[in-house]
Amino acid sequence: MADLLRQGATLTELACPACSSPLFRLKDGTLWCAIDEKKVLIVREGADEARLSSSITLDRTEAMLMEKVQEIQEKMQKTSDATELQKLGTALSGLLDNIERIRKTKKA
Repeated sequence: MADLLRQGATLTELACPACSSPLFRLKDGTLWCAIDEKKVLIVREGADEARLSSSITLDRTEAMLMEKVQEIQEKMQKTSDATELQKLGTALSGLLDNIERIRKTKKA
Protein backbone atom coordinates (compact mmCIF):
# COMPACT_ATOMS: atom_id res chain seq x y z
CA MET A 1 0.00 0.00 0.00
CA ALA A 2 2.88 2.35 0.78
CA ASP A 3 4.26 1.77 -2.72
CA LEU A 4 0.96 2.88 -4.25
CA LEU A 5 1.03 6.08 -2.21
CA ARG A 6 4.64 6.74 -3.26
CA GLN A 7 3.60 6.31 -6.88
CA GLY A 8 0.94 9.01 -6.50
CA ALA A 9 -2.17 6.93 -5.79
CA THR A 10 -4.70 8.31 -3.34
CA LEU A 11 -6.55 6.43 -0.64
CA THR A 12 -10.34 6.54 -1.10
CA GLU A 13 -13.22 6.05 1.29
CA LEU A 14 -14.34 3.03 -0.75
CA ALA A 15 -13.74 -0.60 0.23
CA CYS A 16 -13.06 -3.59 -2.00
CA PRO A 17 -16.24 -5.62 -2.49
CA ALA A 18 -14.22 -8.86 -2.36
CA CYS A 19 -11.92 -8.35 0.64
CA SER A 20 -13.14 -5.10 2.27
CA SER A 21 -9.67 -3.52 2.12
CA PRO A 22 -9.50 0.20 1.29
CA LEU A 23 -9.34 1.08 -2.40
CA PHE A 24 -6.78 3.38 -4.02
CA ARG A 25 -7.35 5.69 -6.96
CA LEU A 26 -4.41 5.52 -9.37
CA LYS A 27 -3.22 8.54 -11.35
CA ASP A 28 -5.25 7.38 -14.38
CA GLY A 29 -8.45 7.27 -12.28
CA THR A 30 -8.55 3.49 -11.93
CA LEU A 31 -9.69 2.09 -8.58
CA TRP A 32 -7.19 -0.50 -7.31
CA CYS A 33 -7.28 -3.08 -4.52
CA ALA A 34 -3.76 -3.51 -3.11
CA ILE A 35 -4.65 -6.77 -1.36
CA ASP A 36 -6.21 -8.52 -4.38
CA GLU A 37 -3.84 -6.71 -6.78
CA LYS A 38 -6.54 -5.94 -9.32
CA LYS A 39 -8.67 -3.21 -10.76
CA VAL A 40 -12.05 -2.67 -9.09
CA LEU A 41 -15.08 -1.37 -10.94
CA ILE A 42 -17.91 0.21 -8.98
CA VAL A 43 -21.30 -0.10 -10.67
CA ARG A 44 -23.88 2.41 -9.61
CA GLU A 45 -27.51 1.35 -9.50
CA GLY A 46 -29.05 1.78 -12.93
CA ALA A 47 -25.67 1.83 -14.68
CA ASP A 48 -25.31 0.27 -18.09
CA GLU A 49 -24.11 -3.24 -17.26
CA ALA A 50 -23.61 -4.16 -20.92
CA ARG A 51 -21.20 -1.25 -21.39
CA LEU A 52 -19.27 -2.23 -18.26
CA SER A 53 -19.08 -5.85 -19.38
CA SER A 54 -17.78 -4.70 -22.76
CA SER A 55 -15.07 -2.63 -21.07
CA ILE A 56 -13.93 -5.62 -19.01
CA THR A 57 -13.84 -7.81 -22.11
CA LEU A 58 -11.75 -5.26 -23.99
CA ASP A 59 -9.30 -4.98 -21.08
CA ARG A 60 -8.88 -8.75 -20.91
CA THR A 61 -8.46 -9.06 -24.66
CA GLU A 62 -5.83 -6.30 -24.71
CA ALA A 63 -3.89 -8.02 -21.91
CA MET A 64 -4.00 -11.34 -23.75
CA LEU A 65 -2.79 -9.73 -26.98
CA MET A 66 0.09 -8.06 -25.12
CA GLU A 67 1.15 -11.47 -23.79
CA LYS A 68 1.19 -12.79 -27.36
CA VAL A 69 3.29 -9.81 -28.46
CA GLN A 70 5.86 -10.70 -25.80
CA GLU A 71 5.87 -14.35 -26.90
CA ILE A 72 6.50 -13.35 -30.52
CA GLN A 73 9.23 -10.93 -29.48
CA GLU A 74 11.02 -13.75 -27.63
CA LYS A 75 10.73 -16.04 -30.67
CA MET A 76 12.08 -13.31 -32.95
CA GLN A 77 15.14 -12.88 -30.74
CA LYS A 78 15.91 -16.60 -30.89
CA THR A 79 15.64 -17.16 -34.62
CA SER A 80 17.82 -16.11 -37.51
CA ASP A 81 15.70 -17.79 -40.20
CA ALA A 82 14.45 -15.05 -42.54
CA THR A 83 11.24 -16.90 -43.43
CA GLU A 84 10.40 -17.45 -39.77
CA LEU A 85 11.17 -13.79 -39.00
CA GLN A 86 8.83 -12.70 -41.79
CA LYS A 87 6.00 -14.88 -40.43
CA LEU A 88 6.56 -13.62 -36.90
CA GLY A 89 6.69 -10.01 -38.13
CA THR A 90 3.37 -10.43 -39.91
CA ALA A 91 1.79 -11.95 -36.81
CA LEU A 92 3.24 -9.17 -34.64
CA SER A 93 1.89 -6.50 -36.96
CA GLY A 94 -1.60 -8.02 -36.79
CA LEU A 95 -1.49 -8.17 -32.99
CA LEU A 96 -0.36 -4.55 -32.72
CA ASP A 97 -3.13 -3.44 -35.12
CA ASN A 98 -5.70 -5.19 -32.95
CA ILE A 99 -4.32 -3.63 -29.76
CA GLU A 100 -4.55 -0.20 -31.39
CA ARG A 101 -8.18 -0.86 -32.39
CA ILE A 102 -9.05 -1.95 -28.86
CA ARG A 103 -7.49 1.21 -27.40
CA LYS A 104 -9.40 3.42 -29.86
CA THR A 105 -12.63 1.60 -29.01
CA LYS A 106 -12.06 2.11 -25.29
CA LYS A 107 -11.49 5.84 -25.76
CA ALA A 108 -14.71 6.24 -27.78
